[in-house]
Amino acid sequence: MRIKKVKIFILNTLVLLFSSIILQVIGMFFNVYISNKIGTEAVGVFSLVMSVYLFGITLATSGINIATTRVISEKLAYNDIDGIKIFAKKCICISLFTGIIASTIFFFLSDFIVHSCLHNRVSHNIIYILCIALPFISMSSAINGYFTAMRRVYKNAFAKFFEEFVKIIVTAFIIDQFLPSGIEYMCLSLILGDVISEIASFIFIYYLYLKDKHKYLKRCFSEEDSTYTKKILRISLPIAFTSYIRSGLSTFKQLLIPSSLEKSGIGCSLALSNYGIVGGMAMPVIMFPSVFVNSFAGLLVPEFSRYYVKNDYARIKKMSLFILSVTISFSLFVNFLLFVFADKISLSLYNNSDIGYYIKLLSFLVTFIYCDLVIDNILKGIDAQVSVVFINIADCIITIAFIYFCVPVLGFVGYLISIFISEIFNIVLSGGKLFLLLKKLN
Repeated sequence: MRIKKVKIFILNTLVLLFSSIILQVIGMFFNVYISNKIGTEAVGVFSLVMSVYLFGITLATSGINIATTRVISEKLAYNDIDGIKIFAKKCICISLFTGIIASTIFFFLSDFIVHSCLHNRVSHNIIYILCIALPFISMSSAINGYFTAMRRVYKNAFAKFFEEFVKIIVTAFIIDQFLPSGIEYMCLSLILGDVISEIASFIFIYYLYLKDKHKYLKRCFSEEDSTYTKKILRISLPIAFTSYIRSGLSTFKQLLIPSSLEKSGIGCSLALSNYGIVGGMAMPVIMFPSVFVNSFAGLLVPEFSRYYVKNDYARIKKMSLFILSVTISFSLFVNFLLFVFADKISLSLYNNSDIGYYIKLLSFLVTFIYCDLVIDNILKGIDAQVSVVFINIADCIITIAFIYFCVPVLGFVGYLISIFISEIFNIVLSGGKLFLLLKKLN
């Protein structure tokens, strides 16, 4: 039985690995195409819009993905088919509700978002379009959690492929129509393409969910009771509340960077351009190899949840040490490659050797970033998801303070230093938390 589970885990990892590699390659070259087409200043403005968008997604999803994965994984461990069916339905309904709430909040705060967060560089129309997508993203997140827990992640991969295909086709078509119209319409094109693809992706993955439910889950005869909702909320609410704080602080941090750069004497356009070079061009290169880590990192939550609910602590320790060893070895190798070939990568992708300097500099963060991805997912699997978010909150507060006080004095160098402070602080706290938990498990 255990051998079968290991085979399923390896198979799911391979599916995620190959699908993620293909998607990452497609996404990477599409981002390069967009960056070269719209320019660094527009990339900076779009990065600000995406920071706000990501906060909206956090409000909409409200921890539902982790809650769905956790509760269904636990039910699957005991082969409780009735419980799985009820929990899946409950999670999707809750996600729809939280998505609508998030959309409503964004709609009524559109003035504040445009004026205070986006420096009036775009119109309200972009915020209104974002509002349409949030409920669909939230429900897709719940269904993703269901397929992850049921060990059928290939269906998530199918939906993601479909989403990327729609986004590329729609965005490429729209941006060719609006490109001469300026930054406002460039961002509008990118957001509209993303929103349409999210809606199409939800329709597709919901269809897969209905087919899966009818095929694998027998008719449910159990009656729903309040314990189902309470169990979901017990997991999702702490994650949601702390995620709101973390994501809000993270968004504020991203919005603060251009303002702080301006205070150092850099003009608004140059500040947005520099922000776009690092955040929208160099960091995607640094994160590209993380596809190999993400291919199995997301599967750690349901796997460790099953070990944890059955008190298989020896297995948790053994798996944690093995996975971290592999991640460290891989990340050091990636660090070396990025450092050596940074200039060639920069010229090949962006036809600009200046970006190579930032790729080379940021390559030293690869080990910290990749290990943190793995550690966070292990912690979520052993019921320490709230600690993960509190660590991220502490990280944001420290980094925001540095950006606010030091970047106006140090300028662009200060911004780069803040990235290092953030990643190192996060891995120290996350790694320390995991070490203490593993030490306590007997």
